Amino acid sequence: MIYQNTDVQSAFIGENTNIWQFSVVLQGARIGNNCNICAHVFIENDVIIGNNVTIKSGVQLWDGITIEDNVFIGPNATFTNELVPRSKAHDSSKLKKTLIKNGASIGANATILPGIVIGAYAFIGAGSVITKDIEDYTLWYGNPAVQKGYITENGIILDMNKKDKLGVEHQLKNEFL
Repeated sequence: MIYQNTDVQSAFIGENTNIWQFSVVLQGARIGNNCNICAHVFIENDVIIGNNVTIKSGVQLWDGITIEDNVFIGPNATFTNELVPRSKAHDSSKLKKTLIKNGASIGANATILPGIVIGAYAFIGAGSVITKDIEDYTLWYGNPAVQKGYITENGIILDMNKKDKLGVEHQLKNEFL
């Protein structure tokens, strides 16, 4: 359902997707099935959003961002697509691609620099600044964010500082296989 007071220009909106008030979706954007796009979200032309994605209020998705299935993006998470932006000097050849893989979660007010890959089921804590690629099943937070542990598909956090590193690896392998 596309609610009143939205500006949805794209014809590529999947079934059972909700786009709430005061959101803008430009013509070239593609949004999958069963998504929840909350109020005050902006989605540019060259953005691809998979199925079962939740994007909370205040998020802007710029050209070159791809979000796979089952991703959660918290309120006011910030994405960038150019390393050295300049006013009135837009050059689309300088835009960096960003990929958020299946099942990843990004906390409120996190900042994702351009050209980053966030791995499957990775978890980014609220307020984190992501400056490099994030591996699958890892937990990161801070400014700049550092890895603090591992996380399973079921949301179980495993402390990477445990004395028994083999135990953590065993738990991860059992969860992921």
